[in-house]
Amino acid sequence: MQAPLYQVKAEFFRMLGHPVRIRVLELLQHGPVSVRDLLADIEIEPSSLSQQLAVLRRSGIVVSMREGSTVRYALAGGDVAELLRAARRILTELLAGRNQLLAELQEADSPHLSVTGSDLG
Repeated sequence: MQAPLYQVKAEFFRMLGHPVRIRVLELLQHGPVSVRDLLADIEIEPSSLSQQLAVLRRSGIVVSMREGSTVRYALAGGDVAELLRAARRILTELLAGRNQLLAELQEADSPHLSVTGSDLG
């Protein structure tokens, strides 16, 4: 028996739920990147990066290519890049709403100064 679609989707998003994996996907949006360049950009231990790349590779959203002694990774398709762009738009909207709420709260908390004729000198 196959798992329900909502469960498969949950597993997919759980797989994305690691900061290093998200960063790798962001870096791969612009084309294939070597492991060495990923390590330089992400600044983690090689073994940790290797583990995270393995998860992404097993999920099928990244592919690896060997060019001589260099291993490069790339997104398996453009939909992942679109998903990351959609996430950025959603987060931008959420944060904009929070900033607006924060501004309203700060405005409500600030003391209102009334200027009367006697205050002018």
